[in-house]
Amino acid sequence: MAENLFDAFEPVSSKQWKQQIQYELKGADYNETLVWESLEGIKVRPFYHEDETEIKFVLKEKTKPFEILQNIYVHDVALSKKRALDTLNRGAESIRFTIENENIILADLMQNLPLENVNYFFYLPFLSIDFVNKINEFATKNNAKCFIQLDPIGQLTKDGNWFENLKKDFEKLNAISSKSRVPFISIQSGLYQNAGANMVQQLAYTLAHINEYFNRIKSINQPITIEVAVGTNYFFEIAKLRALRLLFNTLAAEYNHSFDCHIIVTPTKRNKTLYDYNVNMLRTTTECMSAILGGADAVANLPYDSLYHKDNEFGDRIARNQLLILKHESYFDKVSNPAEGAYYIESLTEQLSEKALLFFKEIEEKGGFITQLIEGNIQKKISESAAKEQELFDAGKEVLLGTNKYPNKNDKMKHDLELFPFLKQKPRKTLITPIIEKRLAEKLEQERLATEE
Repeated sequence: MAENLFDAFEPVSSKQWKQQIQYELKGADYNETLVWESLEGIKVRPFYHEDETEIKFVLKEKTKPFEILQNIYVHDVALSKKRALDTLNRGAESIRFTIENENIILADLMQNLPLENVNYFFYLPFLSIDFVNKINEFATKNNAKCFIQLDPIGQLTKDGNWFENLKKDFEKLNAISSKSRVPFISIQSGLYQNAGANMVQQLAYTLAHINEYFNRIKSINQPITIEVAVGTNYFFEIAKLRALRLLFNTLAAEYNHSFDCHIIVTPTKRNKTLYDYNVNMLRTTTECMSAILGGADAVANLPYDSLYHKDNEFGDRIARNQLLILKHESYFDKVSNPAEGAYYIESLTEQLSEKALLFFKEIEEKGGFITQLIEGNIQKKISESAAKEQELFDAGKEVLLGTNKYPNKNDKMKHDLELFPFLKQKPRKTLITPIIEKRLAEKLEQERLATEE
C-alpha cells in the first residue's frame, strides 16, 4: 500500500494559522490589513479553513460538460444557415439564432443543418404563438433539441414596455405553455450585471424575475433557461453561478418544478474597452473560466471587437477558439463540479445565496418584481450600485488595464468604429424607466475620441 505523504505532517488548525499571521503582521491590525469588503458587503478573509467552513449545499451532478454556443443573428436565411454549418464544423456545439421577426421561414433556415447532438436556441424579441408552434412542430417532427427564448418581463426591463401589455403577454405565454413541448421560458438576467447591479442584486432580481413566471403561468413543464453575464471577479463569479443554481432549485421545489435550470453564460460588456481592445481577450478568457467552473451548461463567448465591429468571421473565430482551448487543451470539461469543497468558494456561495434570498423575500413582501419595476425601486438600486462601481473606476481603484491604467496614448480608434459603442438615448414614452446597460469606460473613451486628430 502506498504511504500517504500527508500523514507525516501534523494538521494545522485555523487558530494556529491566525496566530502565525498575527506574528508576521508585527503588530498591524489583522482586520484592517488583510480583510476587505466587496460591493456586496461580503468580508473576504486572507484564508479559509476546514474547521471554519461548513459545506451546507450539494449541487446536482452535471451529466454533460459545458457546450460552446455560437450566436447568429438571422438577417439573410441562406447566409445564416451557411454560417451555422461553418461554425459547427469549426468547433461550435450549439447554435443560437436571433430571429427578429416572424416572416423568417423556419424550414428554410434549418434545412440541412445537423440535428443529432446539437442544441438549437431561438431567441425571439417578439411574442408570436404561431411562430412558437412552428418551432414546436419542427422539433417534434425532426426529433430536434430546441430551446425557445421568450422573456416578456425581460422585454419590459430592457425596453420599458411589454410586447403588448401585461395581460395579453401572459395570456399568450399560458397558451404556449399548454401545448409547447419545447422549453420556452428564458430569463435575460445578464442585463442586471451589464447595468451595474452587484452580485446579490443580480441573484435576487433573477430569482424574483423567475418567480413572476411561476406565479403567472399555470404550468411550466420544461426546463427554464437563464442567461447570465459574468465579470472578472473570478472566484465571486464562480460562486455566483453556483448560488444561482442552488437558489433556482430551492424556489422551483416550492412549485413542484422538478427540472434543473439551463444556464447560458456570456462575458459582461461592462468592463470591455474600446482602446487597447486586445485586453478584452484576456478578460473574456478568465470570465469564461469562471463560467465553466461555476457550472454553466453553455458558454457564448463575447468577441474581443464586438463593441466597435460588426459581426465578423475573425472575431467569432478567436472567441470560439478561446473556448476550444479551455475545453480540449485545458480539460475544463473533465470534472463535473470542480469548485466543490474549495472552502473559499463554498463560503462565498453560502454568503451570496443567503444575502440574495433575504433580498428576494424583501422584493416579494413589497409586491414582487413587476410591481417593484413599475415603482422604480429596482432601477434606483441598480443605479446606486452602478454609481459606486463607476466612482471606484473614476478614482482608479477599479482598474481596467490599457484604459484607466497604463493607457497607450498613441492608440487611435476614431476611424475604426463600425458600430456606435456608447449608451444610446432614444426618448420615447415607456411604461417604466428601462434598465440601461452602460460600460465603465464610456466617459473616458468619449473624451479620448474627442481629442484624436
